[in-house]
Order: sequence, then C-alpha cells, then structure tokens
Amino acid sequence: MSIIITGSSGFVGKNLSFFFQNLEVPVRGLSIRGEFPTDHLLAGGAKALIHLAGKAHDLQNVARAEEYFHVNRDLTIRIFDDFLQSDIRDFFYFSSVKAAADQVEGVLDENFMENPKTPYGQSKLEAEKYLLAKELPRDKRLFIIRPCMIHGPGNKGNLNLLFKLVEKGIPWPLAAYENQRSFLGIDNLCFLIEQMINKDNVASGVYNFADDSSLSTNDLVNIISSTLGKPLKLWSVSPKIIGTIAKIGDVLPMPLNSERLKKLTESYVVSNQKIKSALGINKLPFTIEDNIRKTINSFVESEKEGFV
Repeated sequence: MSIIITGSSGFVGKNLSFFFQNLEVPVRGLSIRGEFPTDHLLAGGAKALIHLAGKAHDLQNVARAEEYFHVNRDLTIRIFDDFLQSDIRDFFYFSSVKAAADQVEGVLDENFMENPKTPYGQSKLEAEKYLLAKELPRDKRLFIIRPCMIHGPGNKGNLNLLFKLVEKGIPWPLAAYENQRSFLGIDNLCFLIEQMINKDNVASGVYNFADDSSLSTNDLVNIISSTLGKPLKLWSVSPKIIGTIAKIGDVLPMPLNSERLKKLTESYVVSNQKIKSALGINKLPFTIEDNIRKTINSFVESEKEGFV
C-alpha cells in the first residue's frame, strides 16, 4: 500500500506523511503547482489519494472570492476526474465544517442542511457537490472529510495567540463570553484516516472529524495556563468594549479583529459519531485535553529552539 498526498508540505500533510512513514507505508507528495495531475502522475499502485491542497480561510478577509473557487473547487474537480481514471481505490477530499455552516446552534452533524456564507465555505461545498454527483465505480470509495479546527505540533493560528497571551502573563480579557467549541488533534486525524483506509467496510460519504468532547475558550485558557505552570487570569471585559476594539482591528493591524473574535468566542460543536460508528469504535485514542497539552508543549519547545 502507498499513499499520495496533495498539500504534503502543509501542516496536516507533513503530519500525515510522517505518520504513515512511521508505519512503513510509502508516501508520495503530489505537487499541484504549474500543472494539474495527469494519469502518469497518479499511476503506481497507490491505495489512497488524500487531497489536502486548498486555499485556507483568510482571517484578514482580503482574499478575492474567485481565488477560493479556483483552488478549492476547480482544482479539486480536475484531481478527482483524474482519480476516476486511475487505479487508486480511495479518494479523500479534505473539505471543512464551514462547508456546512459558518455558525452552529446546538451540535453540527452530517445531516445539517448546508448553508455556508463565505467564499471559503461555498467553494468547499461546491467541490463536495460535484464529487458526490459523479458516478463512482464499484471498486472505488470517496470520503469527504469535514474537520473542525485542527491543531498539533507545527501549527500556529489562534492556539498560538492564546499561548503567547498566557505565557506573557496577560489576562484573558474575553472571559465574559460563554461558548463551547470542538477541536481536532492531529493525532486523532491521522488515526481516523489510517483506520478508514484499512477497513474495507467503511462506506463512501461525508464524515465530520472532531475530538470526542468540546471546550469553552475559558477552559482552553485554563489548560494552557496549567500546562505552562502559570496562574489562571480571566478578565470579564464588556463584550461591547471588545466588539469596538475588534472593529478597529478590522482597519488597523491589531491582534484582534472581528473574524478572530468570532473564532475565539463563538460556539461551534461538531459531532463525530458517524465516523466512530462507521469504524466500530466508541472513542478516539486521544482526549481533547491531551491534544491541547501536546500542542502547547510543542510551542514551548519551538521557542527554546528559536522558531516561535
């Protein structure tokens, strides 16, 4: 068995490559720059093609809409069409929970009626619809993966922002916001992909990826503080004041803007029950707390090595 990965130089791609290589599974990164894949690029007896390459959600809101559709939809369509003509069995398309909804009340599962509001989510959903509408040969499987926020060693983003804040002893000023969010540790992601490839009875379809439980941002700050051995400092600043500061950040280069505020304070809980049922498991191997601590400890190590 061998694996082909697009986007292998990114955070998820590097971790998946390392994971499979440790299992002595050959991994080949597929570059999509310059030309789209052709039959000879997808040849070679690979068992699975994992399509990670895409345009990520822009927290600064400066990307043009057409950029998302060109990369996330059009590129995926061309790669999938080539996959259908290849001898590869499994196609994994890494979409996003944001292809279903930008905001969630309650718990998001795979039966949710999709209604994305941003070009990022819309482009992901349009790619999904194309893939699902194509007739799939009996000897092939299509897995559309909708992960929530992925983190782990080598990843930055909002967790790194919280890490910096706690490390410097700065109080968390958004404690007045009450929320619950799902996260996905990279180790659980790798486990799920490996299980799906190796279990022949997993049906094609859309699958949410998330850790087994969720956390409030205040809980997250608490875990980071205890991991760093720092006292927990929570400030309940008025949301009106915070909202005003975020709007200023939309115009001026500041750590907080409206998009980042939403990501830090909104509730977004994702169910992973469908994939666990498909795999015949009751829980994932790593808890959300263990995953967060591992990510934070990786930030500490990176600082020691001068990378953060």
